[in-house]
Amino acid sequence: MAIFGISAFVYVFIFLAAAVLPAIFKIVNQYERGVKFTLGKFSGIMEPGLRIVIPVLQSWNRIDMRVRTVDVPSQDCVSKDNVTIKVNAVLYFRVADARDAVIEVENFNFAVSQLAQTTMRNIVGEFELDEILQKREEVSKKIQAIVDRDTDPWGIKVEKIELKDIELPDTMKRAMAHQAEAERDRRARVTLALGEQQAAEKLTEAGRAMGKEPAAMQLRLFQTMSDISTEKNSTIIVPVPVELLDFFKKKTK
Repeated sequence: MAIFGISAFVYVFIFLAAAVLPAIFKIVNQYERGVKFTLGKFSGIMEPGLRIVIPVLQSWNRIDMRVRTVDVPSQDCVSKDNVTIKVNAVLYFRVADARDAVIEVENFNFAVSQLAQTTMRNIVGEFELDEILQKREEVSKKIQAIVDRDTDPWGIKVEKIELKDIELPDTMKRAMAHQAEAERDRRARVTLALGEQQAAEKLTEAGRAMGKEPAAMQLRLFQTMSDISTEKNSTIIVPVPVELLDFFKKKTK
């Protein structure tokens, strides 16, 4: 009977130890912090390592201190020039103060996401469409500054906000395509006109140079005849004596 009593006591002790010890000893990982409450009052921050929590009297919340990524859903925004667009973004933030993240806000993940959505709609409405498309980084920094300021009392640090996609209406896409096509056509016409102008200037300079040197005109004539002879087709060449050209030139003078 004594042996049976000792064995039963050992089993009961092992059972109680297995049930009580995990409730007393808590392990906090390196990337976490524990917010401890004693009789409902904040009593300290539990650093990484093995920590003791008294059951019934004490409770704690585990807070992950790593950077979190939140996908801000697509929002219907109206730009400053009254164009309706859909904008979505990605938000990077982390918990800077575990105590405020638990005490000051009920669910900081949901709160930060909702604040980012409303702030993005408001800030996008302050820019025109062209500015939103060309200055994404500036718009993102302005949204980040406002969200970071408003979430600071919650112990949240906003690391970065990036606009991922800006969806335009189909009519606006077609209008922008026509505008880009017209702009390219304008540039092509301007380039062609500049080429004609430069060619005319160079031809004028060449004519003046050849007019000063009669031999240059003869060399140019021979060069032209040489170019024509290389073509693989029937070509009729009517030779004109150079002396005849000089005769006409003197008569003209």
